[in-house]
Amino acid sequence: MTTRPQARVPADTLVWLRRARDHADRHYAEPLVLDDLAAAAGMSKYHFHRMFTATYRITPAAYVSERRVERAQDLLRTTNLTVTEVCTAVGFSSLGSFSSRFRELVGETPSAFQARYAASGAPRIPGCWVFMAGLAERRTDSRTGTASQEKPCGPAPS
Repeated sequence: MTTRPQARVPADTLVWLRRARDHADRHYAEPLVLDDLAAAAGMSKYHFHRMFTATYRITPAAYVSERRVERAQDLLRTTNLTVTEVCTAVGFSSLGSFSSRFRELVGETPSAFQARYAASGAPRIPGCWVFMAGLAERRTDSRTGTASQEKPCGPAPS
């Protein structure tokens, strides 16, 4: 059996692929489609898909999905959000696709993962703090250009 030689991606293309990957990392919770990532890289979607897959050994959709599952693991470990709330917070539109992708990558269901970390007794961050912190990051005072410092609901995590 003969193996095909490794396709080499030009160095200047790597800069644009990294830009698209960084865009995916920053906007993982938003609905991302191939056109968005290709636009961030300044390429046609077909060329972008080929170059991204050749460079990172994973398709752009699988990359975004993995980032979403990684963030979901963080939220399931540290917050008191439900699995459904985590699913929507990280950008999945279907609980079924989230659960099956999570199990495929992590090896257990999101509920079992969350229960395992809940059993350790670590204090959980209230979900309202998580959502308010996310909103505060996006809200800025138009006069000063600084983020507003609103207090979220519930007691502060200890």
